[in-house]
Amino acid sequence: MISTAQPTVEPPLVQLLTPTGERVHDPEYSPRVDHLDADALRGLYRDMVLVRRFDTEATALQRQGELGLFAPSLGQEAAQVGSGRALAAQDYVFPSYREHGVAHTRGLDLTDILKQFRGIDHGGWDPRAHNFHLYTLVIGSHTLHAVGYAMGVQRDGLVGTGDPARDTAVVAYFGDGATSQGDTNEAFVFAAVNNAPVVLFCQNNQWAISEPNERQSRVPIVERGRGFGVPSVRVDGNDVLACYAVMSEALERARTGGGPTFVEAYTYRMGAHTTSDDPTRYRSAAEEASWRAKDPIDRLRAYLAAAGELPESFVTALADEGDALGRHIRSTVLAMTPPDKSTIFEHVYADVHAVVEREREWFAQYESAFADDAAHAGGAR
Repeated sequence: MISTAQPTVEPPLVQLLTPTGERVHDPEYSPRVDHLDADALRGLYRDMVLVRRFDTEATALQRQGELGLFAPSLGQEAAQVGSGRALAAQDYVFPSYREHGVAHTRGLDLTDILKQFRGIDHGGWDPRAHNFHLYTLVIGSHTLHAVGYAMGVQRDGLVGTGDPARDTAVVAYFGDGATSQGDTNEAFVFAAVNNAPVVLFCQNNQWAISEPNERQSRVPIVERGRGFGVPSVRVDGNDVLACYAVMSEALERARTGGGPTFVEAYTYRMGAHTTSDDPTRYRSAAEEASWRAKDPIDRLRAYLAAAGELPESFVTALADEGDALGRHIRSTVLAMTPPDKSTIFEHVYADVHAVVEREREWFAQYESAFADDAAHAGGAR
């Protein structure tokens, strides 16, 4: 008889920093962070604090009616900052719609992200300027784009050359819910059989909107990658050092021709899925409290403080920087105005397209009709 029993043992979890801020030695991954000195660790702490401030300000702006929607990343700062800081300049990232921390590490002005949530732009930045693609709102669709791009990088001879400034990796960020999408499963197939230089990075924040993990998969998420023949690893997604180490190893494999890696960053979405969601309807306060005790920022703060590497001058300067960021976000968003309506016809095709041009002309005539009506109405008065 074929057994239908499912594995009950949780897969190993790479962790270098406990929730209480104590360092843990891992023979494989500890050497990948040993070069990070106190300045570098404070840099990671600064990144996470500023990204969270962005999150707080953007959520407040949405509540005030200045944004149509916002997808918070509260609680996922370590997974994003740790993995993002492991990237090289030439690596290319395909995000979903919650990767604010990764965007920060790629040098974006985070207010550019809010152009889309304010509804004045379909993207908000030039992907080529940061090797950071536009946000993708269709769940999982960008995983295929990432693998296809990685196959192109592979065929362009930008993998395994031995030149660290040339060898390139591609990363797709997505959530646990995306692993249930057909596109993502197809991406795993293409990545595996083509040995593509791609890291498939899943932020498992436990909830695909209101669906818990156990309603998405009968095995731990990390096991799904192994089913496609992709080397897979589960990392503590609230441990910025472990995320940096695991991503560093995965990127090195991709760049040197070792093929794809699936990373499951085991984390938690401490806020709502988006600002239109009410998480109290489907999860308990006790569950949220247990994860708040594993806060990624708190644990790095505890480690730095215990090591005597968190001087008051740094904390004060960072608080001031956060306040300045908050003012910048508010003033920039409030100054955003809608673009001319005719811009909807731009960038539809790479070249001039006859149908689009006819539609553009019709729309211009349609708009001018309203101006004519207003002028006539004014004359009548």
